[in-house]
Amino acid sequence: MQADRRQVLQQLCAVAATAGLGVAGPARAQSAAAEAVAPPLPAVGSPLRLPPVALLDGGSFSPAQADGKVTVIYWWASTCPFCAQQSPEMQKLWSAFRSKGLQMLALSVDKTPKEAEAYLQKKGYTFPSGWASPEIQKVFPKPKGLPITLVRGRDGRVLQAEKGQLFPEDVEGLARWLA
Repeated sequence: MQADRRQVLQQLCAVAATAGLGVAGPARAQSAAAEAVAPPLPAVGSPLRLPPVALLDGGSFSPAQADGKVTVIYWWASTCPFCAQQSPEMQKLWSAFRSKGLQMLALSVDKTPKEAEAYLQKKGYTFPSGWASPEIQKVFPKPKGLPITLVRGRDGRVLQAEKGQLFPEDVEGLARWLA
């Protein structure tokens, strides 16, 4: 039953992302066009090179921070209803495991960084988050769908790749890669 519910939500998430729900006018068309050419999820076991990213809180993420560490990469948007369900769980994961070596890089696909900043502040999220600018998208494109969650292992290879909303127990289960 849990698998069926998850499959339905993933399908709805893909439809919502493709349709650009929550985005109006030309931005909606641009979002749908970008989604149409988005790459698939990276294969488990494939190398995953991370770019340097300016964080919305004024800090920065350096690829060297992820060397030898488990890193969760999470694409989200303030207008995504599935992200709204998953983001609190990502915050819990970050709060519980950053002191145990977990690295995280969240990337907002909002239209502007200001929208993403306002959302993070409103919700009180502290996980490291940047904006997926056109420059970032060129070197590190978001895979098709939203939300997208990847786990990069200590060796720089993909351990897990998920498209669509993860349930609380799924997000909590990401910590198993730290063992």
